[in-house]
Amino acid sequence: QLGWVAGPLTLVLFAVITFYTCGLLADCYRVGDPVTGKRNYTYTEAVRSYLGGWYVWFCGFCQYVNMFGTGIGYTITASTSAAALKKSNCFHWHGHKADCSQYLSAYIIGFGVVQVIFCQVPNFHKLSWLSIVAAIMSFSYATIAVGLSLAQTISGPTGRTSLTGTEVGVDVDAAQKVWMTFQALGNVAFAYSYTIILIEIQVLYTI
Repeated sequence: QLGWVAGPLTLVLFAVITFYTCGLLADCYRVGDPVTGKRNYTYTEAVRSYLGGWYVWFCGFCQYVNMFGTGIGYTITASTSAAALKKSNCFHWHGHKADCSQYLSAYIIGFGVVQVIFCQVPNFHKLSWLSIVAAIMSFSYATIAVGLSLAQTISGPTGRTSLTGTEVGVDVDAAQKVWMTFQALGNVAFAYSYTIILIEIQVLYTI
């Protein structure tokens, strides 16, 4: 949607912003001496140590709003992926003429129920093996995505691309172009959302 100019520039821009903010958060992990200083175990503790006052409430509010939105995004993404997998299997077994429509709301509810159950597990944040599994899964689906993209490219024509992305009046109208551009920017921003819990992740691996 963004094209070969704005697309890579957007990825680089978000990567630079994420790297910079991660550096700031890492510097705020300890107060005073960077080796022996008091640790801040949460983002709000870091804000309280360095800023204090109403900044604690404001920054904490922003963090939880961000986490709330990210949680919704992950729920929709996971549910959409599960529905797409079920639909693909349906087409595989019953043919492409079969009615394989899926109800996304059922997957969203199911994902939410699973989250509620997992939240009841005591000391869930100390399950270090879970982080290893998550890292392996992240690399796995990234590798699968790259592999499928290469396979599609090698197999033959993949459609016309341009430096500016989809063209108004040719591929989409003006309203669709604006909507899909913001959607693409949101997808990129969503991929870098882990920084909001960077300090909590650091604490997990130092305990």
